[in-house]
Amino acid sequence: MTADPGQEALREVYAGILDRAPEHDFEPTLGRVADVCDLLGHPERAFRVVHLTGTNGKTSTTRMVERLLREHGLRTGRFTSPHLSSVTERIAIDGEPLSPERFVEVWQDVAPYVHLVDQRSLEAGGPRLSFFEVLTVMAFAAFADAPVDVAVIEVGLGGRWDSTNVVDGEIAVLTPIALDHERWLGHELTEIAGEKAGIIKDGATVVMAEQRPEVEGVVLPVAAEHGARLLREGVDLGVAGRRLAVGGQLLDLRTPGGLYTEVFLPLHGAHQAHNAALALTAVEAMISGSGTLSGEIVEVAFADMHSPGRLEVVRSSPTVLVDAAHNPHGVDALVAGVQEAFAFERLVGVVGILQDKDAESILAGLEPLLDEVVVTRSGSPRAQEVDELAEVAREVFGEDRVHTAERLDEAIALAVELSEAAVEGSPTGAGVLVTGSVTMAAEARTLFGRP
Repeated sequence: MTADPGQEALREVYAGILDRAPEHDFEPTLGRVADVCDLLGHPERAFRVVHLTGTNGKTSTTRMVERLLREHGLRTGRFTSPHLSSVTERIAIDGEPLSPERFVEVWQDVAPYVHLVDQRSLEAGGPRLSFFEVLTVMAFAAFADAPVDVAVIEVGLGGRWDSTNVVDGEIAVLTPIALDHERWLGHELTEIAGEKAGIIKDGATVVMAEQRPEVEGVVLPVAAEHGARLLREGVDLGVAGRRLAVGGQLLDLRTPGGLYTEVFLPLHGAHQAHNAALALTAVEAMISGSGTLSGEIVEVAFADMHSPGRLEVVRSSPTVLVDAAHNPHGVDALVAGVQEAFAFERLVGVVGILQDKDAESILAGLEPLLDEVVVTRSGSPRAQEVDELAEVAREVFGEDRVHTAERLDEAIALAVELSEAAVEGSPTGAGVLVTGSVTMAAEARTLFGRP
């Protein structure tokens, strides 16, 4: 079989970008991205922007905002991270990832300017643009060239110093803020909140999820300082009602524009209902200044929602779920979602966690949900070694409930065997949950042939 030249070129370009400092190698500066944007004629100013930050729920909420805007007939750009199967997923136009050929073209368009700023930075004793900085510049260039009407942009890490923060977001969305990435953002919730509030611009509308009081205590003064209009969950918006439905849930969503009832969302978990309320409020603010949107448009957009790697069923009989939860707050939402939407007699976890994460808290959060756990690792160089993670797991679960497998495919096969053996004759009673990191979710989806 002959190789696909588009894929070959994409692999080559991706390898070159990947050779740069990784996206988790965080440096507090916007200078390099701003310099490239200046040389490119400021593509980041060519479209309106909804800018999203937070600890959990960013990607799902970003996808909801984009889908709602697109249903209103607007041309959309969507920038999310990390990717699950291909780097092209990160940059989408009208809901579709860039093709491999277009991704390569965009890189070729920006490469001379990236190299020029690289050279300037190196001469001044600084580094080249990082992996994430290059992708950010590529997204802006692709969106301006399309051209899109609105770009929905998820921060990579933090907010204030994130490379996406050269945009002037007229809507800033803050999903729930909790402890994560402490090495880069700080060990106190107030420090993390301060970094994330850094995306709020003068005169913006801020749509904020329900937060801990200490987070609100940081965000409110920042919003006031910038003359921003603040819309808070629990005050100006919220989930007024929620009922389980086949394949998802029916929502009643309250926004400044009114009450939207019986909205079907084909995603599981209360957290997704709250994400939907944020997304709907953000789109109201952008489209109508917080007037009511067409109920039919809202229903069509939400009914078409999918969020890969978020409580996603990738196999049945036994049911295999994949979820990218990778911090304690995300695990809490995952556990509540599984308990609400599924009725397993026996659920076996397949868990791999990255080195910089709070493995003990993640495993402790999963423990009440899982009957047994198979500890493994993803292919990420940052993945915690199986033996080290298994030691932590045994302290949480006890010796008898912990198994190990060096490879993910072996771990899933063992988990399927363990779950089915205990509920013989009950095809719906057995379940497997693959979780612990985005890379675990990504690799599991690939094993099950999910695009």
